[in-house]
Amino acid sequence: MRKYELALVVNAKLEDEARDAVVEKAKGYITRYNGTVTEVEEWGKKRLAYEIQKMYEGFYYFIQFEADETCPAELERHVRIMDNVLRYLIVKKEA
Repeated sequence: MRKYELALVVNAKLEDEARDAVVEKAKGYITRYNGTVTEVEEWGKKRLAYEIQKMYEGFYYFIQFEADETCPAELERHVRIMDNVLRYLIVKKEA
């Protein structure tokens, strides 16, 4: 099992429940593809470096997880088409 980190920037105009649903959906995709979520960090609302979809702010989440090599590709395939996710990045962490 390798360690990865998923960074999500979620639409800041959403209600708390909707933002939590987006994060839970991403965590669900991780567990669906045999990964285990180890930590979820919520950084809160931050100003974006540049305008994305006519928005200047977003909620930042960092999800640490362990999974095999196929999970990140499958996770990216699903997160790419999720509504309310402005940007995402999956990074392999050093051991």
